[in-house]
Amino acid sequence: MSGRFVVVGAGTMGLGIAYVAAGAGYAVELVEVDAARGADAVRRLGELWDRGVQRGKLTAEAATANRERVTLRAGLAEVAEGPDVIVEAVPERLDLKRAVLRDAEGRRPVLLGSNTSSIPIAELAEGLERPADFLGLHFFNPVWAMALLEVVVGPATAPETTEAAVALASRLGKDPVVVRDLPGFATSRLGVTLGLEAIRMVADGVASPADIDKAMVLGYRHPVGPLELTDLVGLDVRLDIARTLQAAYGDRFAPPPLLEEMVAAGRLGKKSGQGFYTWRSGVKQ
Repeated sequence: MSGRFVVVGAGTMGLGIAYVAAGAGYAVELVEVDAARGADAVRRLGELWDRGVQRGKLTAEAATANRERVTLRAGLAEVAEGPDVIVEAVPERLDLKRAVLRDAEGRRPVLLGSNTSSIPIAELAEGLERPADFLGLHFFNPVWAMALLEVVVGPATAPETTEAAVALASRLGKDPVVVRDLPGFATSRLGVTLGLEAIRMVADGVASPADIDKAMVLGYRHPVGPLELTDLVGLDVRLDIARTLQAAYGDRFAPPPLLEEMVAAGRLGKKSGQGFYTWRSGVKQ
């Protein structure tokens, strides 16, 4: 099984999508304009495959094959036309995503997707020549461990595009849910609601972040608490999503001042080493 899979953006989500696509047998092109970030993503992918071998989840041969399937590109101009899939995974900003998607469409992919977690697909599709081939492909962090893929159907998305996305989910080892194109879709709208309220509880002095998380893990059987999840997703990402949802639904999604203060201070969660928890070498302390 082969095919070409292009991922635009080598951040946390982009490298995770590249990881599962390579594992599914695709020839993966990881597009990143920041050379240092791109090199770091390739290094981290190698570490993930090495760890898989150490844990007995991958053979050394499979890890080597996956590694060889990934090619780093400095821009979409280096991508040949006609890939099977292009997924953009750049920061959650409408203007940036629109610009990337227009460039990506020019490479004439069979399927064009956005990993947006909150921006309406209809808004992202403005300016595209073939919106019927476009939809949301919302992966979850860490991509290699999370089974869910949220397939977001825009008003112009063709039925065969949705069918292709569901088939893609199966090939990637994901379990899809198909949702309507409304801000926040299903998962972000619910998940951010819980996360924002947990942040307000920290600001109000209700309990420590650890105890708030523990209450949800033990009391509601959540696999991870809302504040630790915010650290994993990135406080800056959560802030962008909250602002998008606030614009759509009003001040019930207004970001708490504490969240804004932490982002301004560079406390972004796991990726910066400090959020609601301290992280060292990717491990919560």
